[in-house]
Amino acid sequence: MVAGAAGQRLGREFRWLWTAYAVSVCGTRLAFDALPLIAVLVLDVGPAEVSALAATGLAVGAAVAVPLGPWVEFRRKRPVMIGTDLLRAGALLTVPAAYALDLLSFPQLLLVSVVVAAADITFGAASGAFLKSLVPPEHLLAANGRFEATNWTATMLGPPLGGAAIGLLGPVVTLVTDAVSYLLSATALRAIGDTERPAGRPSKHPAPPAHPAHSGEAPADGTPPEPAAPRLRARELLEGWRYILTSPALRPLFLNTILVNGLIMATAPLLLVLMVGELGFTPWQYGLAFALPCVGGLIGSRLARRLVARHGQHRVLLATGALRACWPVGLAFIHPGATGLVLVMAVELGLITCMGVFNPVMATYRLDETPPDRVARTLSAWSVTSKLTIAVLTAVWGLLAAATGPRTAVAAAGALLLATPLLLPRHRPARPSPKDDTAELKG
Repeated sequence: MVAGAAGQRLGREFRWLWTAYAVSVCGTRLAFDALPLIAVLVLDVGPAEVSALAATGLAVGAAVAVPLGPWVEFRRKRPVMIGTDLLRAGALLTVPAAYALDLLSFPQLLLVSVVVAAADITFGAASGAFLKSLVPPEHLLAANGRFEATNWTATMLGPPLGGAAIGLLGPVVTLVTDAVSYLLSATALRAIGDTERPAGRPSKHPAPPAHPAHSGEAPADGTPPEPAAPRLRARELLEGWRYILTSPALRPLFLNTILVNGLIMATAPLLLVLMVGELGFTPWQYGLAFALPCVGGLIGSRLARRLVARHGQHRVLLATGALRACWPVGLAFIHPGATGLVLVMAVELGLITCMGVFNPVMATYRLDETPPDRVARTLSAWSVTSKLTIAVLTAVWGLLAAATGPRTAVAAAGALLLATPLLLPRHRPARPSPKDDTAELKG
């Protein structure tokens, strides 16, 4: 799917990795909110159960994923990614099977949401580390830009198509599609071939050293021996957070992105209540207001590489990181009618365009600043913290909305977001020279 010379530079292996990502993200966006919809349409649960389903999947799934970051670090990433794809597919397929047998229950939906959330975090940690080993550093931004463009395209098209499919074919059809997308993703990852080097090689970046021992004899097929993972200790569970919080480059970016994402996601259910419940917008208008602006993510992801080439990575990171925080406060001024709908679209278009630039630049910056033997743990810690923060802030903002009203709560989140650019890294710390890293890797 990579066209022209750029695709040739990224290579065949990346094209398969991108294919795997594309099919799985399309399936996921098509099945957007499928579990809550099934809970409402099939099990006839109320708002409290739907909220519990969302919060439990995030919080418990993140907690389950905590020990998986260190576990993934010292294993080959491609088999882990294939395994989590198969696990997610299997978990999702239990729902239509139980539905067909009239055995579906709310506890089953809770369990499936936890398994999928934990597998999502584990897959993300493994895929980030795999991407860094697969793509040369000078092409990481191009690769992340393609992922970002694919994500926003799927986000723009998936939910409306998924809603139509549910209306025509029933409540579990999109969940089956999502499960099949994970199976196709696993197939594409398998097509990459076993080109991955042994995991867990140390680096000279300032972090507590890892000591993976090699397992000894090579397999009969000549595959390089898999490093034996060190015994998982309590301190290893916190290794990702320790590296992030002691890194002058990553710590401010971590705090910024966690808070920004948490505040934006915390207001999502409040906007639904405000627009549909209080202002009288129809569900299709609500969906349209948030689907069409996703074209901004596609535009931003296409601009990211050009902006970095012209202005530099750090300057683009600061500018778009600050700009993305300026838009959400405008949502506090939503009003009924066509002009109110246009206001939401304009705010979301500005926000998503800035995010479309910021996200791939941030992902590349994060990989650049993370040594190879810390990537899985760092990304896992980052994702776990993000999901837990979203769960907590969603609950807090729900209480705030109950006390003050949705509009006031949305305005409060927007006002806090205006302060988040202060957390962005003002200066990029000096990094060790590539020569030193190469020497260490060969040692």
